Amino acid sequence: MIKTGHEIGMLRHSAQLVMKTLAEVATLVRPGVTTHELDVRAEEFIRDNGAKPGFLGYRDFPKTLCTSVNSQVVHGVPSKSVILKDGDVISIDCGVTLNGYCGDCAYTFEVGEVDELTRKLLKVTKECLFRGIEKATTQFRMGDIAFAIQQHAEYNHFTVVRELTGHGIGTTIHEKPDVPNHGRRGSGIRLKKNMVLCIEPMINRGRRAVIEERDQWAVRARDNQPSAHYEQMVVVGEKKAEVLADFGVIEERLLMQ
Repeated sequence: MIKTGHEIGMLRHSAQLVMKTLAEVATLVRPGVTTHELDVRAEEFIRDNGAKPGFLGYRDFPKTLCTSVNSQVVHGVPSKSVILKDGDVISIDCGVTLNGYCGDCAYTFEVGEVDELTRKLLKVTKECLFRGIEKATTQFRMGDIAFAIQQHAEYNHFTVVRELTGHGIGTTIHEKPDVPNHGRRGSGIRLKKNMVLCIEPMINRGRRAVIEERDQWAVRARDNQPSAHYEQMVVVGEKKAEVLADFGVIEERLLMQ
């Protein structure tokens, strides 16, 4: 679980490539585009940059991206039949393997004009991520990250998906430890310097219950209310966590559209 300085440097490159891929895909997110088109562009961009898609073939997953639309929480499979429409939201989760090290980040995008409550859901979910990152230091335990996320979501009258967690990352996409999004302060393992964690709140607008769809990949909110999902890779520090790649490159691209 503890990474060397060299390993952290390699993971930083992978994380940065994921963010650049998400920024590239962001230029295509608009009404009328299929999630298949997003996936094709992502795979091209990753391979053009000397890396491999991290999700493609992982546990037999069939695509490069997870594209989860509206009430889908995570693991939506890109498809020619899923066409984005005005008012949708789409969580795009991307993984890469670059020089043997993995990157894994996610961002939820608005498609056209999104209603006010759903826009608030996205804002609060991103804030939950940042609240969790603030606790990723050696002064805290895993439960402190989880509690910070849960408290902020519930204070804003949203709910936390409990069946899914963040994770460690390294030469494989999912490593120990699990990083839950709900929990008690002071509980869980003690955080140690140079752990690299994927913190990823998954927050529902309605109830927290989820179900697996028939394809046995996508997980969606049982009540079909929208869900949001953001993910960053962070290094546990003594006083402050280091974010290996932030959302700046994505949000700059969105401002240009």
